[in-house]
Amino acid sequence: MDFDTVAGELYGGDLAEFVSARNAAAKAAKAEGDAELAKRIQELRKPTTAAAIVNGLARDDSAQLRELAELGAELRDAHTRLAGDDLRALTRRRGELVRRILHELPSTSDSVSREVEATLEAVAADPDTAALALAGRLTSVAHQDTDQWFSLAASVPPATGKRPGKLVDKSEPAKPKRDHRREEEDRARARAERERLRKEAAERDKERAAAERDLVRTERAAEQATARVDDLRERLAEAEERAGRATAEFETAKAAFDEADAAATAARKAADAAR
Repeated sequence: MDFDTVAGELYGGDLAEFVSARNAAAKAAKAEGDAELAKRIQELRKPTTAAAIVNGLARDDSAQLRELAELGAELRDAHTRLAGDDLRALTRRRGELVRRILHELPSTSDSVSREVEATLEAVAADPDTAALALAGRLTSVAHQDTDQWFSLAASVPPATGKRPGKLVDKSEPAKPKRDHRREEEDRARARAERERLRKEAAERDKERAAAERDLVRTERAAEQATARVDDLRERLAEAEERAGRATAEFETAKAAFDEADAAATAARKAADAAR
């Protein structure tokens, strides 16, 4: 038994059976004398429904999930280069790709669908989340500013009107004068839209955080209840085994008693007859 194999089986198995399967694997590792492995297995967290769905994409070797992770790397590169146009184009691609993945998934409740969407956006935003998703080992998604690349596009400095530092054909016609008032209006509209999106994202983050706290609380309660049930089942099995042994001992003792009683009765009858 090794940790990666156990983890792969757990995260690739039935979500409803995760806790009992994890506890059984930890118990088996402990029985084999590997307490450290048992501890590591016991610490594995049950994935949320959304995380399990994304893990399923990885197990199915989803090309779209890989594309989403690669797109995240492109977004980070564009941000590093302060390439505003690239950032906006890549952000649109991210949205289209997430919607396409969601469209191809089986139907789920609205809340689960929103959580899956947030998880997919986190895959594009965070390389650690992407690595876990591609490995099929996601458990949940902590708070993430999944729209950071879009909002950071605003940090790209406006053009100065100067030509870039490269050789150009002198016969190239001069660019028309820029309409600074229109550009300022466009920037103002973009700032307002970004602010609206930030507020909407913040509200959704609050709702998701509250839901995740409830999920963790109920998950722990369920794990404790399951562990208690497993313990009671083990104790019941031991009690049944002891009861079986006691019953067998009783039957043996009863047979010996019946034999002794019959012998005593026969002896008394023989004694009475000899008088």
